[in-house]
Order: sequence, then C-alpha cells, then structure tokens
Amino acid sequence: MEVRIGVQNVAREIAFESNQSVEDVESAVSKAIADGGVVTLVDEKGRRYLVPAANIGYVNIGEQEKSRVGFGG
Repeated sequence: MEVRIGVQNVAREIAFESNQSVEDVESAVSKAIADGGVVTLVDEKGRRYLVPAANIGYVNIGEQEKSRVGFGG
C-alpha cells in the first residue's frame, strides 16, 4: 500500500510503499497526534520513517494500484 506524508514547511512529501495495513498506519498516526509524539512507519524493505506528529500536514493512505495491461480502460 502507498503512504504519502506531507510535512509542514517541507516542499516534498514523504512517499513509500508499506506492507502495514491501512488500520495500522491510521492507528499509528492517530496515536502519535493525540500523544504529541512521533509517527513511526515501516516500508516494505524494512526501513523506518520517523515523523514528529506536530509537523504532519497530511497523511494519504491508499491501496497500491494494480498495474494495467493492454489498451482497455
């Protein structure tokens, strides 16, 4: 699944693919914002992303789009 995090005062967003479920990501973000802590997420290669909750502008959580084959739409 694709995760995109917009960080305040930073021009580029953080984007990565994760094996975590939508519920896990949402829970981690919500808990960190409520506690004023740090959001910790892991990508599909095992790398950790630590973002201070106070600096999060937005989090976009989406399913990975299936690749299309052929000319049909």
